[in-house]
Amino acid sequence: MGLETIAFGPFVLDRQRQALTRNGEPVPIGNRGYILLEALLDAAGEPVDKATLMERAWPGTIVEEGNLTVQIATLRRQLGSNADALLVTVPRVGYRFVAPAPASPREAGGPAVIAVLPFDNLSSDPEQLHFADGLVEDLITALSRFKSFAVVSRNSTFVYKGRAVDVRQVAKELGVRYVLEGSVRRTGTQLRVTAQLIDATTGAHLWAERFDGPFDAVFDFQDRITESVIGFIEPQVRKVEIERARRKRPENLDAYDHYLRALPLLLGVDGGRYSEAVDLFERAIELDPGFAPALAYAAWAHAKRAGHGTTPPGIDDAGACVALVERALATDSHDAVVLAIAGMLVAHGKQDREAGYLLNRRALELNPNSLVVLNLAGSAYRVRGEFDDAIGCYQRALQLCPGAPDRHWSVTGIAIVHLAAGRFEDAVVWGRRALETAKAWEWPYCILAAAYAHLGRDAEAEEAVQTAMSMRPGLTLSVLVPSYRHPATTDRFFVEGLRMAGLPEEQPAPMPA
Repeated sequence: MGLETIAFGPFVLDRQRQALTRNGEPVPIGNRGYILLEALLDAAGEPVDKATLMERAWPGTIVEEGNLTVQIATLRRQLGSNADALLVTVPRVGYRFVAPAPASPREAGGPAVIAVLPFDNLSSDPEQLHFADGLVEDLITALSRFKSFAVVSRNSTFVYKGRAVDVRQVAKELGVRYVLEGSVRRTGTQLRVTAQLIDATTGAHLWAERFDGPFDAVFDFQDRITESVIGFIEPQVRKVEIERARRKRPENLDAYDHYLRALPLLLGVDGGRYSEAVDLFERAIELDPGFAPALAYAAWAHAKRAGHGTTPPGIDDAGACVALVERALATDSHDAVVLAIAGMLVAHGKQDREAGYLLNRRALELNPNSLVVLNLAGSAYRVRGEFDDAIGCYQRALQLCPGAPDRHWSVTGIAIVHLAAGRFEDAVVWGRRALETAKAWEWPYCILAAAYAHLGRDAEAEEAVQTAMSMRPGLTLSVLVPSYRHPATTDRFFVEGLRMAGLPEEQPAPMPA
């Protein structure tokens, strides 16, 4: 279910009391109104279909859809004049709850929220587009290191790539106060970067600057842009903190180029491209052996390739993974993403879950606004059985990246946490949402198969597991859960459910010739 209380605007939903308050005063929404609001808030901005809402509010009862419409209308009246912007109708689907953007950092009582939009590539060479994207990614990383900031993830802002946008609309959709936008032009060895910071609530331009210089000055440009943004949003942040927050940069820009090309291959769901990601990361490391994030991501790429069963003959992915993790930590043990990736790989590769958890927790302390850190922390909390904390991390990630193209990571994470906790109905709800975000991935089908099996919905369980097996030939319990013979407590329902659904435990031995 997630956290015990959920705050939005002047409202607080209290699960223990099953009540809603506005500025501390009770709001009379009734039992069904509470159930519907809780379901919508738990979805963290994702649409919830009408059938799911009706089953939650009227379990085991056949009711007319008009009853749901009446309850939603009543709920909107109780939420006040801004209710239509909060509780949004999704045509032909159902409803979604959009958390309100804070009017200002002071009024919201929390951190300032900023979105860095994709910078326009003004170069004649379309190949420079990924460089502009990389510049934006580094700006997001730099800003997110300050705990006084909440920075919307790259995946959310990049849905606006190539579009003419109204920053006020962007602010409303993403729930932000500030928007940073700009452009990049590279001509030969010369680079021009323009940037402007906008108060999206008023449309006022707070700051604008143009930077001209040699291509290798790009990191200096990033620092100057970061300092200027902080100067307007958080004046009390000292320059020494900015200096401390700078991550170790690659010395070689060709290494950085390979790194940027590899990231989407690693973080996607196409296992057939993990080898390509490994090659690109390793090329980046050859060019810059001290590039810590590339070392960490390369370790992860080896692990994912091994887990997918596509390791080339004669290659030791497991050994390479361990060696690269150790090198990454030795190179930069203060980089949150490096720590998070290392924590996950130590927990699952070395089977040292406590050491992995401590690395993930340290990463979360260093950067609580990183999508990668939050998702990996969610996994770390899950394997420890700390289910509410795990869901809290995943929901935070979804709040930072509403509508992101790879939100399947967080949505699937919530589904498997519910499954591990024995909340099978919730696992089905989130498993279905995971399918909507990643139709070509076998994991949501496996989660659904296990949840359906525990619910006694045998036909649906068998159909889901057969679909997963058709998507990934050779899929077995030993592939998905190497410790399936003696599963960890948090894997027990997953393993038992898949076994009941008919997933083979191991590949049968080949027939003799």
